[in-house]
Amino acid sequence: MRLVKPANKVIFVDKKIESNFNSLPEDWLKIAIRKAIIDMKENAFCGERIKKELIPKIYIKKYGRINNLWWYPLANAWLLVYSITTPNSSEIWAAIIDYMSHKDYERIFHYH
Repeated sequence: MRLVKPANKVIFVDKKIESNFNSLPEDWLKIAIRKAIIDMKENAFCGERIKKELIPKIYIKKYGRINNLWWYPLANAWLLVYSITTPNSSEIWAAIIDYMSHKDYERIFHYH
């Protein structure tokens, strides 16, 4: 049985990622990311969990300690990568780390 808990807040972990999202044209990608945000607000655990040993070192180096990572499927074989944080004992936040094409996902996660 999957855990179902709504995210109290969905944030972008990096201002650059948020800025890139905001500058996207109103097309399939922006719509897909908005849907992901809505889904995370309904259930922070809506994505697929990535095993801890597969968390890319680039994310750990850039953002510090990341102890969980999730991927969410977007349209046209793109993916959104996020982490779940608990800033206090009563809240769950989904922190968007990246969104990318499947090809970039394979490169970052070292899949062949």
